Amino acid sequence: MVTNQASMKRNGIQDYVSLRTSAAIISLFSIYMAYFFIATPQITFELWQSLFASIYMKAFTLITLLAILMHVRIGLWQVLTDYVKPHKLRIALQFVLNLMAFAYVAVGLFVLWGV
Repeated sequence: MVTNQASMKRNGIQDYVSLRTSAAIISLFSIYMAYFFIATPQITFELWQSLFASIYMKAFTLITLLAILMHVRIGLWQVLTDYVKPHKLRIALQFVLNLMAFAYVAVGLFVLWGV
């Protein structure tokens, strides 16, 4: 029996559901932040710090950062496998771009839990 190497890690349905779920989480966070900016007449450092001092906001931001990481990883894999045909170049690009995405989330976590 021949198996597809790509299906050993994940399948299309799992990618589809993961992308849609992460997009919904990112959208909810964006809508909440847009509401915060629109509803707040003057944003000061103290107000901004108090917003992120709540454990609920930290958890929501953490979940959003992880959703961004998942969204980026799957999206990069799909785009690079479609458009970059040389295997070694694709692997190198995936490594560098995934490393950048991980660094983004790591810095976000450092800033978030440093408040």
